This record gives sequence, C-alpha cells and structure tokens, in this order.
Amino acid sequence: MSTTTGIPGHELTEDLLLRELRHLHLTRNETFLHGSPDALREHTARTFELEQEYLRRHPEREVDPRRTRSGARGEPQHA
Repeated sequence: MSTTTGIPGHELTEDLLLRELRHLHLTRNETFLHGSPDALREHTARTFELEQEYLRRHPEREVDPRRTRSGARGEPQHA
C-alpha cells in the first residue's frame, strides 16, 4: 500500500507511468532547492514508488554501458 498521493503506480497505464516519471524528473531540482521538507519528502517517495514500478515492469530494460560505474570510468566493457 502506498503512502504517497496520486494513483498507485501499479494502477497506472504505461503511458501515464512514463508521463508521471517525466514530470517528477523535470520538477526534482526545483523541489529539492525550494520545496518544503514535506514537499521534498513526498516528491522523493512518489519518485521512488514510480521508479520501482517501472523497474518491476521492465526488469530487462536496456542499460547503457556508459551509465555503469565501469563505463563512467572509461574502463573497457566486457560483453
């Protein structure tokens, strides 16, 4: 059971889940810099909830090797 506001992530259609995630990612910096402690806590919880739902639906999502620790360090990638 979710403690955040909004439609529970598992009830969102794929399009709505992606739209909500885009919005949360776009508003993160403003919330972090200027939101109240409650707003930041809510934003963090909702983002976590929806990101976890996305990962649940897409466990085999494509991961860019440059977005891994070794890739970010310029280490050779092993296939």
